[in-house]
Amino acid sequence: MIAPASFLATLDEPRAVATVTLNRPERLNALTFDVYAELRDGFDALGDDDDVRAIVLTGAGRGFCSGGDVDDIIGALLDRSQDELVEFTRLTCELIWAIRQCPKPVVAAVNGVAAGAGAVIAAACDIRIAASSATFAFLFTRVGLSGADMGAAWLLPRLVGLGRASELLLTGDSIDAAEAHRIGLANSVVEAGVLLPTAQALAARLAEGPAAALADTKQALNEEASLTLDEALDVEAARQAVLMQGPDFREAHAAFRERRGPRFR
Repeated sequence: MIAPASFLATLDEPRAVATVTLNRPERLNALTFDVYAELRDGFDALGDDDDVRAIVLTGAGRGFCSGGDVDDIIGALLDRSQDELVEFTRLTCELIWAIRQCPKPVVAAVNGVAAGAGAVIAAACDIRIAASSATFAFLFTRVGLSGADMGAAWLLPRLVGLGRASELLLTGDSIDAAEAHRIGLANSVVEAGVLLPTAQALAARLAEGPAAALADTKQALNEEASLTLDEALDVEAARQAVLMQGPDFREAHAAFRERRGPRFR
């Protein structure tokens, strides 16, 4: 798969797992203006690629993503106009939107520091597997900005609850992988040497699943937080009825009757 130098994208074709690796290890994979746009466009493209059924996102070297580059972004923003700043902040949000709207499951393999925007990117993924050496920090208030950045105030309470989200976003404190797992930010913690294979194995398992059902599940998780229970029940009844007419539901039934594993499209 072709990708900009700021990140690498490879496809494990037998299992249709795309691995996206942030590729600025000398800067702990800090983000630049171009990287934000490239990642946004990359997730849009992967979402539309029929050869891709699941995605792993990780970082090269010691870091997952250390946030915005101090020189290439933060310093440059000081001289920008209000309109230019809004253009930039909307760009950062477009990356999070692209991850959440991508119909393919996204597994974050958090191999090191995930700070600022890097922590929010990890939170936007569907599942987070952390190396035991990983750390998470939502640093925005430490630099005089709102902790509610890039959707953090929407994403984080849904993962760890309002109280812990408030603490992390207000203080900007760093937590280690064990604490992230304890509060629900990380789904699991493994040793660094097996992190990427573990994440890829999970993604491969998802890639073998029913793509339409997984995409629908992700869409429901995005949308139903703003619905009342009766609204959510109506929406889910309609969604499920559509999928019951699809080929994967029939294949699952046939596989059960024939005592074999399902072969989803």
